[in-house]
Amino acid sequence: MEFYDLIKSRESIRDYDPNKPVNKEVLTRILEAGRLAPSASNRQAWTFVVVSSPEKLEAVRPCYPRKWFKQAPHILVIIGNKAGSWVRSYDGYNSIETDLAIAMDHIILAAENEGVGTCWIIAYDYELLAKAMDLKKDEVIFCITPLGYPHDGFQKKNQKIRKPFEEVVRFI
Repeated sequence: MEFYDLIKSRESIRDYDPNKPVNKEVLTRILEAGRLAPSASNRQAWTFVVVSSPEKLEAVRPCYPRKWFKQAPHILVIIGNKAGSWVRSYDGYNSIETDLAIAMDHIILAAENEGVGTCWIIAYDYELLAKAMDLKKDEVIFCITPLGYPHDGFQKKNQKIRKPFEEVVRFI
């Protein structure tokens, strides 16, 4: 897909077919886009966890109580290592959230290119999800997204509500 068309067509999907898992080759291409994302000082302090097993899905799904979330055949959990990320010396700013946001953006755009639906979620029960994920020391969960194909017949809205260009861009 042409890049600007891809950006225009991407939208959060809230309708997944639980009977249509994404095959491993497609998942690998999507995750490769995240792996190739830039990070501060090239630290790559991230881990992308694809939850697909019925047992782990059962443990993870309660962290976000929406019916459509529970229908997705895969849940991607983006995890960062704060101790492994770059820290700006003069004020202590830790780049982990910026790095993970860039990686997640690459992932959701790659998923769109593959016809796989996503929905960037940060409003989940952190404690419940962290317990289900058995985090290592210094790991933090940044965001999650379902990964899956929409039900047959699903139609995108193709309607982005955004502020006007002139309101968000300055040339000086």
